[in-house]
Amino acid sequence: MFSILRDLLRFNVEFLIGFLLTGTIFLFAAAHFFAPYPDTAIYLLPPDMPPSAEFWLGTTSRGQDVFWQISGAIWNTMTFGLTVMILSRIVALAVGMVSGYLGGKADEVLMTINDTLIALPNIPILLLVYFVMRDQMTWPLLALTAALLGWNYDARLIRSVTLSLRNREFTRHAVFAGMSVPQVLIRQHLPYVMPVVFFTAMNNLIWAIGLEVTLSVLGFSDVNRPTVGGMIYWANQHQAAVSGIWWWLVFPIVAVVLLFLGLFLLAISINEYIDPRSRLSRMGG
Repeated sequence: MFSILRDLLRFNVEFLIGFLLTGTIFLFAAAHFFAPYPDTAIYLLPPDMPPSAEFWLGTTSRGQDVFWQISGAIWNTMTFGLTVMILSRIVALAVGMVSGYLGGKADEVLMTINDTLIALPNIPILLLVYFVMRDQMTWPLLALTAALLGWNYDARLIRSVTLSLRNREFTRHAVFAGMSVPQVLIRQHLPYVMPVVFFTAMNNLIWAIGLEVTLSVLGFSDVNRPTVGGMIYWANQHQAAVSGIWWWLVFPIVAVVLLFLGLFLLAISINEYIDPRSRLSRMGG
């Protein structure tokens, strides 16, 4: 694992840039644990102060330090994205591998459910869940709902890999040796499926973070919990763009764009490493 990371950092410029960008933003987000103010506290500081030596990124109309607000917001947004990514990877792995290995009726039922979910629009479903459960809606519940909607495309990819593994010689040997279905899937097939999981995980993380930002900007989440979308929501509520409080909008947008860029570069470089044809192309083959 560490040798792969070392090779990517040495020989892949996109991975190096993405790693540095994402790592810097992660450290910046982790700094919120040392913030001098609570994340949810308001009207502690003079409002609408521009960036200065005292307030590096200025203050909001709600009396909050933009620097520490962005730090906590990025952390919460990344936490949401990672939660969605992990939960959806578990579902995609389970459905894709079981469907591809068992085949028959099990494959038909699972892929029918999968294709039905692919056809459904995600944003309207999330909005419907929010309106139905508005009083009980918390970020873990929203993350769980998003995860249940974000696994279907990747399950098909995992299923296709498992289908090719089902008829391999080592799979037959494992079955003849008396391995159960879970043992075959975990011990024999999972190592071959993990590269696909890693690549789709990065794409899913980008999707989940974008989803959280979109819902929060529209106000369809817990806007009192600091997130990047929540900061933009409150800036719009206080008409920051019209009032000339540009720092309240610009700095959160710059932070999330840099995060997207870092994750995107990591995703394409990992995909290139996994795909032999991409590596040959880079080498001039």
